[in-house]
Amino acid sequence: MLGQGYIWMAHKTPGSDLWDFGLRSQRLWEDLTESLSEQGLDPLQILGWKKTVANLNPEESDMLKGRVKLLCEAGLRAEYLSAIDLLVKEPELMVDKDTGAAFLPDDCQLDARRAVEFLEKGNRHYSSKGRYAEFYNDPVISLLRSGGSGEVEAIKTSRNILYTKKAIVVAAGCWSGSLMCDLLRESEVVLDVPVKPRKGHLLVLENFNSFQLNHGLMEVGYVDHQTAIPLPNISTSGLLDHDGQTLSVSMTATMDTAGNIVLVSYESKDIRLILDHVPDGKPVIGPVPGVANVFLATGHEGGGLSMALGTAEMLADMVIGNPEK
Repeated sequence: MLGQGYIWMAHKTPGSDLWDFGLRSQRLWEDLTESLSEQGLDPLQILGWKKTVANLNPEESDMLKGRVKLLCEAGLRAEYLSAIDLLVKEPELMVDKDTGAAFLPDDCQLDARRAVEFLEKGNRHYSSKGRYAEFYNDPVISLLRSGGSGEVEAIKTSRNILYTKKAIVVAAGCWSGSLMCDLLRESEVVLDVPVKPRKGHLLVLENFNSFQLNHGLMEVGYVDHQTAIPLPNISTSGLLDHDGQTLSVSMTATMDTAGNIVLVSYESKDIRLILDHVPDGKPVIGPVPGVANVFLATGHEGGGLSMALGTAEMLADMVIGNPEK
C-alpha cells in the first residue's frame, strides 16, 4: 500500500450525509494520535501523522472563500489564504496573484503503509487469545449456512473454513459487488451493490530533495469530483474511459515521511489505483438484506483510511446491537 491517508474535512459539505460521519472519523484518528503521544510515542514516526494541511486552488478564489465561510459557520477552524499568505506557508510553490488556498489547521494526513502496519501490529496481540488471524492469498469461495436456522455460520476459502461467532463483514473494495454476487449465486437473495472501479494514477518521486512541501495539497476540483455528471451534447472523453467507467479529474500532492513527493491523480487511464466508487459518493455500510450475520463495508473511494475508524465503530455498534450514536 502506497500513498497518504487524507483525514480532511475541507472537501466535505456541512450538513451533508457524510459530514457527521467524517467529523467522527477524524475525531477517532485524533484520539489515537493523542493516546500515542501520552505513551511517549511519536505519531509522526508511527503513523506519518501531520497535523496541518493546505487546500490549493489556482483559480476559483471566490468559490473557495465561500467554502471557508461555510466551514467556519459549521464550527471548523478555516481561513482563506491569499497568494502572499500561501507563499508564507509554502515558499516553494509557483503561484500567481490570483492564486488562493483554504487552510484548515485541524485537517491532517498520515502515511497509509505506516498506519496499516501499526493497526496490524496491534491486532496481532490478540492472536494468542484466538481472536485474530491473517489469511492472505486465500480467496473466499462461498458462505456456509447452518442446517437449522439457515444463518451464515462460516466462510469457505480455498484453504480454510472460518467460523464466525457474531458476523461476517465483506470489505473488498471495488470487488465487493462481484464478490457478493458470487456468494449469493445459489440463494434467492438479489443484491445490487452500486460500487464501480475508478481508475487512477499514483506517482512517487523518490529522494526529491530539491523541493519541499510543508503541507498536503488538494486541488479544489476534488471538492465536487464525485458529482461530475456528463451533460448532453458535451464530449465526455474526460469523464469516461473506453469501458464507460467514471473517471475523476482531480489531484492531490504531498510529501511523505521519507521525503518523497506523492502525486495522486484520478484522471489517468493507466491503471495504478483502483478505487471503490459509488455514484452518490456515500459508502455502503450495513447488514446485507436477507442474509443474517453478513455486513457490507465498501464504497469509501479515496476516503478509506479517513473513514476507517468511523466505519469500524459503526459496524461494531451494529453487530453488538448498541444504540445508534
